[in-house]
Amino acid sequence: MFISLQEPSLYTVKAILILDNDGDRLFAKYYDDTYPSVKEQKAFEKNIFNKTHRTDSEIALLEGLTVVYKSSIDLYFYVIGSSYENEEKCRKTSSAGEHGGSLLGCG
Repeated sequence: MFISLQEPSLYTVKAILILDNDGDRLFAKYYDDTYPSVKEQKAFEKNIFNKTHRTDSEIALLEGLTVVYKSSIDLYFYVIGSSYENEEKCRKTSSAGEHGGSLLGCG
C-alpha cells in the first residue's frame, strides 16, 4: 500500500470569503493559485453559494476542497481548505472571522 503525503505548509487555509445574501463577493482573499483569475474565483464563489446557502450544515466537500461556512443575518462566511485539511481548524478560523465581523457591526 502506497500512501501519498502532502508537503507541509503553513497555508492550511486556501481562501477566506465573505459573500452577501445574493452570493456576491464582499471580501475574498485567496492564498494560493487554485483559482488564479478573478473570473475563476467568482465562478467558484457562485458555485459554493448556490450549494450552501439553503443548507443547515456547516461543512461541505466541494470541488475537492473542504468548505466551512456560517451565515449571520445577510452575510455568509466561508473558509476554504484542502480536502485533507482538519475541519476543526477551518471552523475555528471561520468563528474568529465571524466574531470579528460582529464586533465591527457587520453581522
